[in-house]
Amino acid sequence: MAVPAQPAAGVQGKAASLAILVVAEVAAMATWFATTASLGAIRAQWDLSPFQEALLTSSVQAGFVTGTLASALLSLADRADLRTLFCTSALIAALANGAILLFEPTHPAVAILRFITGMCMAGVYPVGMKLAATWAKGDLGLLIGMLVAALTLGSASPHAMAALGGLDWRAPVAGAAASALVAAGLIRFAKVGPNHAKAPPLRLSNALDAFRRPALRLANLGYFGHMWELYAMWAWIGAFLAASFAARYGDAPPFDPRLATFAVVAIGAVGALGGGFLADRMGRTFVTALSMTVSGLCAAGIGFLFGASPLVLLPVALVWGVTVISDSAQFSAAVTELSDRSLVGTMLTVQTCVGFLITLVSIHLLPYAVDLLGWRYAFLMLAIGPFLGVLAMMRLRLKPEAASMAGGRR
Repeated sequence: MAVPAQPAAGVQGKAASLAILVVAEVAAMATWFATTASLGAIRAQWDLSPFQEALLTSSVQAGFVTGTLASALLSLADRADLRTLFCTSALIAALANGAILLFEPTHPAVAILRFITGMCMAGVYPVGMKLAATWAKGDLGLLIGMLVAALTLGSASPHAMAALGGLDWRAPVAGAAASALVAAGLIRFAKVGPNHAKAPPLRLSNALDAFRRPALRLANLGYFGHMWELYAMWAWIGAFLAASFAARYGDAPPFDPRLATFAVVAIGAVGALGGGFLADRMGRTFVTALSMTVSGLCAAGIGFLFGASPLVLLPVALVWGVTVISDSAQFSAAVTELSDRSLVGTMLTVQTCVGFLITLVSIHLLPYAVDLLGWRYAFLMLAIGPFLGVLAMMRLRLKPEAASMAGGRR
C-alpha cells in the first residue's frame, strides 16, 4: 500500500491544487455518460430494448457500486496515496472507453467495459472529494461543491460531444477516453492539503460506521433520496427532451435537443457551487431540504409540459437541472463533518456506494414507467426520493451532532 503524500500548506498551494483537481475531475468524469449521450445515434442504427438502453448507463453504476464497496471495505481512500489512486483509476477508465470503439454498441463486451469504467470512477469521485476536503478551512461545503460542479460538467460534456459529432456514436466515446487520459496525467500535479489524517488500521467493520451512528445514518438517508432522482434524471432527460421536441416539431426542431440536454445537465454546476456557498453560511440541512423540495416538484410537474413550447419547457428543465444537484455536495460535506476524521474517505465511499446502488433501480425502472404511463407521468416516480430525503434532513437538524456541521449552522 502506498504511503499517503505529505501535505502541502499555503494559500497558493491550495488554489493551484484545487484548480488542477477540478479540471482533472471534469476530464475524468466525461467517461460516465459517454454511451448514454450516444443513445440517439445508436438507436438510428440498432434496435434496442428498454433494458439494453438502460444498461448503457446502469453498467457504469453497477461498476461504481462494486468499486466503492471494495474501496470502502479496504479503506482505500484513507490508506492509499490519493493522487496515485485517482491517476490509476482515470488511466484504466480511458483504456476501457477506448476499447469500446472496437465493438458494436450492442456487443456484450461494451457492458463489461462500461462496468470497468464505473469501477474506476470509484477511485476518482470519492477520492476527489477526500482530496478537496484536505484543504477545507471553513469552506468545506464550497470545496466539495466545486468537485460536484466538476462532476456535473464532466457528466454533461458527452452530450456536447454527441451534438458536435453528428450521428457518429463513437464521437463521445473517443472524446471521453482522451479526456480521462488527460485527467490521469494532470492529477499528478495536485497536492494534498494539511487536513490529511493518519491512515486508520485496516478493519472491514470501519465501513459500518456509516449506519451505526444515528446522525451519519440520517445524512446518508437524505443522500439516498437525492440519488434516487439524480442519475435517472441525468440518464433520461435527453430522451425526454428529444421525444418532446419530436412531438411538437417532428423532424425539424428549432435546435438540437442534445444541446438542450447539455445545458440542462451542465447548469447543475451553478447549482453545486451555489449550494456549497449557501450551505457554509445558512446550514447543510436547510440547503438540502430546499433543493430537494424544488427538484421534487420539478420531477412531479415537468411531464405535464411534454410537447410544450421550449420557451415553457426548458426553463422548468433548467431549474430542475440546478436543484437536482445543488444539494449533492452538502450530503458529502455533512458526512465529512460527522465522521471520525481518520475515516472520512471510507465514509464518503460508503455513502456513494449505496447511493449509486439505488440509482441502478431508478434508472432501469424509468423506461418501463414511460412504456406504461408515457412521459407525462413517468418522472413522477422520481419525486418520491427527494421528498423522503427532506424528512431525513429535517430529523438530522434536530440532532445535537448537527451542531458540528457548517460551523454550527446545521
